Amino acid sequence: MSDAVIAIAVTLLVLEIHPPEDTRHLLQGLAALWPSYVSYVITFMLIGQVWANHHVMFDHIRHADRLILFLNTLLLMDIALLPFAAAVLANSFRDGQGERTAILLHGIAFELAAALFNIIWWHARRDHRLLLKNIDPAGVRAISRRFLLALAWIGTGTLLGSLVPVLGVSVIAAFIVYYWLPISGEIGRAGPRTGGSR
Repeated sequence: MSDAVIAIAVTLLVLEIHPPEDTRHLLQGLAALWPSYVSYVITFMLIGQVWANHHVMFDHIRHADRLILFLNTLLLMDIALLPFAAAVLANSFRDGQGERTAILLHGIAFELAAALFNIIWWHARRDHRLLLKNIDPAGVRAISRRFLLALAWIGTGTLLGSLVPVLGVSVIAAFIVYYWLPISGEIGRAGPRTGGSR
């Protein structure tokens, strides 16, 4: 289910980019869509990170209890909202109005996702009740630090964007580059799993 929701969300992103109606000046019309292209790339890559980290996290979780399933449902509900937030962001930059509000909406949507990742991971690793028995403790700590960093980084970018929209977008875009770097211990060893939420 989780993979399906994420796949639909990234597909809907491109459907929000509407071709120019004036084909007599097609090149200018396509160029004017640059905010949609930027919003598409940033949001697609961020959702890609959500997908990657979702897999990394659940690779370490042996069993998903009711609370994790509920929190994961909230996470999917937030992900389903992201194409709308991306469209609002693109429209605001194209029209030159409401950029600060659009950055806040876009940033808060991803900040909520980051918060839910931290809550799910905190619950799963508490007393190691729900994690694989052979998990590397250093890997657990590394994943925890990365999830916390995401919360702080996106939050900072969102706040900066509410003041200087271009700066906020730049900070969040820089986060994309950093976050695709691998971390030690994030790839879990194969082991038995009695439940899951994907």
